[in-house]
Amino acid sequence: MATRKPRNPWRVIITGPDVNATSDHTSEAKAYALIRAALGGDSPAEKVRVEYWESGEWRWFETVNADEIP
Repeated sequence: MATRKPRNPWRVIITGPDVNATSDHTSEAKAYALIRAALGGDSPAEKVRVEYWESGEWRWFETVNADEIP
């Protein structure tokens, strides 16, 4: 049985000392808007793993560290 593409094929996994959250998005642009908000300012988040849905599974796209966000 084939696995369907999810409605939100971009996934953001935010981690840090007091942070562990996952959020799915409809587009790459929306995923990166969350990344900028989650890693900017005084956020306790340290890094974000970005994944996308392809061929029936989640695949790693990029890891973004807090020090990369102005």
